[in-house]
Amino acid sequence: MEQKIIIVLDRLRSAHNVGNIFRIAEAVGAAEIIGCGYTPMPPHPRLVKTAMGSDQMVKFRTFPSSMEAVRLLRAEGAVKVFVAEPGLESVPAWEENYPDGPIAVVFGNEALGVEAETIALADGCIQLPMLGRKASINVGNAAAAILYAIIARRNQEK
Repeated sequence: MEQKIIIVLDRLRSAHNVGNIFRIAEAVGAAEIIGCGYTPMPPHPRLVKTAMGSDQMVKFRTFPSSMEAVRLLRAEGAVKVFVAEPGLESVPAWEENYPDGPIAVVFGNEALGVEAETIALADGCIQLPMLGRKASINVGNAAAAILYAIIARRNQEK
């Protein structure tokens, strides 16, 4: 079965972060990136510079909100939708069980997180446990760690 991963970006502000996530998406073979709200998307010049050509390799589209994107992804056959969001109900990304088939992971604005309506539609929340005092990590770094954790976990489950 296809192991595709779809990345949903909910109201990210920084074109540099989005460009970095395009590079990560290409590196992990993600199926596509969906930018929601005011998330910068190609051909934004700072994004394109940071993406270093990966914006030409990774399929992308935009939606007004992450909730609309998740609803459409379900209609298109996404098996599960996970939100990368810390909290009491969140599971470390490397402990979650990821099903075969297409899954989506929603990453949110660093200050606002993911829209509450989108979290309500998700099948679960995953996180990177924050062990330091600042308890904060850049969204691009978080995306890299979480996406590789998903790939590793799926490979273990085979």
